[in-house]
Amino acid sequence: MTPFFDSRADAARRLAGALARYRGRNPLVLAIPRGAVGMGRVLADELGGELDVVLVRKLRSPFSPEFAVGSVDETGWAYVAPHAASAGADAEYLQSEKQAQLEILRIRRAQYTPTRAPIEAKGRIVIVVDDGLATGATMIAALHAARAKGPERLVCAVPVAAPESLELVRPYADEMVCLDAPEPFIAVGRFYRAFPQVEDEEVVALLAQSPKSEGGGER
Repeated sequence: MTPFFDSRADAARRLAGALARYRGRNPLVLAIPRGAVGMGRVLADELGGELDVVLVRKLRSPFSPEFAVGSVDETGWAYVAPHAASAGADAEYLQSEKQAQLEILRIRRAQYTPTRAPIEAKGRIVIVVDDGLATGATMIAALHAARAKGPERLVCAVPVAAPESLELVRPYADEMVCLDAPEPFIAVGRFYRAFPQVEDEEVVALLAQSPKSEGGGER
């Protein structure tokens, strides 16, 4: 299979083209760490907006940690996927996994934005971005968390998604922007030529960067 995107940055530039109608309207781009934060930086710069993170974690399957059976946001609100029980995640397991992931979210909030509160989303165009949708669970928690902040318009933006996950996520956003939803869908990383792991230090550096003006300089 030929990758659709050279890198996450390439995917973000293409997403910016699809979101061009929001350029100059000061959108708030909320990236899901860690992989999408670099994408969020590109989007925020291209659209003339601000970048922040929306902190959510997937709830891992007990027998396959890469497979999501749900997700949780910073407030403790959790989404449990319809397939969770068949994947072996009973109520006791889900409660234990939720607490483990909440502890990681507390650590990440302290690490990523230790000196400030999350950027205000109320009354704004908010674009939630990730590098792709596999099960869609993490994006559902992210959109739920963003919706609770009272945005004027809530947009979900991803380069690639499993078709069934796209439909699962759609009700949680005012608008879905997805560049491709191929079948069969195997894994998000398969659609990128380069898909390196992103470290916490890179996330901190990206969040600390000043936004770029349209002319390319700092503002």
